[in-house]
Amino acid sequence: MAGVNTCIKYSMFLFNLVFWLCGSVILGVSIWLRVSDTMPENSSLDLPSLYPAVNLMIGIGAIIMVLGFLGCCGAIKESKCMLLLFFIGLFLILALQITAGVLGAVYKSETESKLNDSLHALVPFTLIHFYVFLCFAFKFKCCGLLNGYKDWGSKLVPESCKCDIQSSSECIITPDGSYWSKTCSVKIAEVLEANQMIIIGVAFGLLAVELFGLIFSMILYCQIKNK
Repeated sequence: MAGVNTCIKYSMFLFNLVFWLCGSVILGVSIWLRVSDTMPENSSLDLPSLYPAVNLMIGIGAIIMVLGFLGCCGAIKESKCMLLLFFIGLFLILALQITAGVLGAVYKSETESKLNDSLHALVPFTLIHFYVFLCFAFKFKCCGLLNGYKDWGSKLVPESCKCDIQSSSECIITPDGSYWSKTCSVKIAEVLEANQMIIIGVAFGLLAVELFGLIFSMILYCQIKNK
């Protein structure tokens, strides 16, 4: 097994050790959220609506752990089979990310429409939605999701909706009080737009890390002589 670059070998090992640890944390936290007593199956807070996202994170954590294990063992044991499996798995993830990015750009309007439909399904609010959007509304000075204060139906409109400035452009004046004119769905879109460059930067950072993993694994694979 001569000819293997020691620096690349142990860099590959450390890279995948961190990769594996990240996967372990994601998997552990996701499983805890899924089985914890704080998320009962018959909860009146409609918490099972969160399960699809938690299940997705469980799958992602498991995949990252498997790839990290293959990368670590493949580097230390200088196993071409493990390194090849790691390369293929990471390449598929990279391809899926690029595909998702392209599709997201192409179908941006359809995605926004689906997002609005999903938000529309949340009203009238359950208790958990109430607390989530209460915090969001206080911070970003918005009211409701799609229809402003009307989203609260017959419930008492929360304090977060009440407009505390004298501006006809930012407030809606009603017989019951003054409320923020912008809905939280509009604010969500504005926040995403404002942080678009950060999101793109993080995405490119992840792609760069994955590319380094692919390059290291292939270099190490090529340096290992056949038995």
